Amino acid sequence: MNTEHHQHGLNNGRPEHLDVSFEGQDVEPSPILKFMWWLGVTVVLSFVLSLGVYRGLRNYFQSTYTAAPPMRPAGMELPPEPRLQAMPGHLLDPQQDMRDKVQTDTDENNKLGWVDEKAGIAQIPVKDAMQLIVEKGLPAVKPVPEETKK
Repeated sequence: MNTEHHQHGLNNGRPEHLDVSFEGQDVEPSPILKFMWWLGVTVVLSFVLSLGVYRGLRNYFQSTYTAAPPMRPAGMELPPEPRLQAMPGHLLDPQQDMRDKVQTDTDENNKLGWVDEKAGIAQIPVKDAMQLIVEKGLPAVKPVPEETKK
């Protein structure tokens, strides 16, 4: 490494140095622009080519495709009930079935009335029955006698 002082000067507005040289001219944009133009042309041609291949294959597929035969011929009987929901022959919506079941269960749990009036058996809403159990507790249950061993 040299630590000597070098002569610096200007030559036509450019720095002048004995150990360092500069390019004689700047980069020309014409080769870059030509490359970009040919790149664009190549991309467009590639797109047109792939579009042509796609349309050709689509037309070929459409001309040679035959639909699969139906799973169940028109005159064939449906399997016996119960059938799986959402399968052919099942006309009900499974989600509507679930909503109907939940609504029916909720109505039954909130029902108030007599089951057997003569025997004094009544039906009360589940919420009220749970509250009665909390307040009064469950009735005592007699233990079942164990069977004698033989």
